[in-house]
Amino acid sequence: MLKKRIIPCLDIKDGRTVKGINFVGIRDAGDPIELAKNYVKQGADELVFLDITATIENRSTLIDLVKRIAKEINIPFTVGGGISSVEDVSKLIEAGADKVSINSSAVKRPELITEIAEKFGSQCVVVAIDTKYEDSEWKVFVNGGRKFTGLNTVEWAQQVEEKGAGEILLTSMNNDGTKAGFAIDITR
Repeated sequence: MLKKRIIPCLDIKDGRTVKGINFVGIRDAGDPIELAKNYVKQGADELVFLDITATIENRSTLIDLVKRIAKEINIPFTVGGGISSVEDVSKLIEAGADKVSINSSAVKRPELITEIAEKFGSQCVVVAIDTKYEDSEWKVFVNGGRKFTGLNTVEWAQQVEEKGAGEILLTSMNNDGTKAGFAIDITR
């Protein structure tokens, strides 16, 4: 029997946790360290921190925040945003992250998935897929949901698995933040 895990995902912008609906209307939701500690107290199995503007702003993920998180919590956590090389991954792992999540950089250079998996193991590589249902098809978007890639979601998910991704972080842009439940049709 599969074990269900609770893995909250915190979107980070300018060092703060933010929340939006359908990837727009972003508003402040609190301090990521305090929220992380609260999720640990509530029994979360893991946490995910996504620096949602790192790629758009052409910068690396916030290493200092990763170090602070690692000092404050005792459960595994994944960090994503602005990761474009094995060297970026090394810095995040050294700072305390257990896994990394890549999205735009994986679409831009799919071999990065394999490079990370070969150096750190597949369990370290999470490929985030932001998807939107439009024109009767699930499509892959990057750059915080701003740019359509031309990729079909299911086909892309199969490719990232073949390239060495240990996990997929699937986000339906249609359902994000709406409190209307999960996009079970694409998850299946």
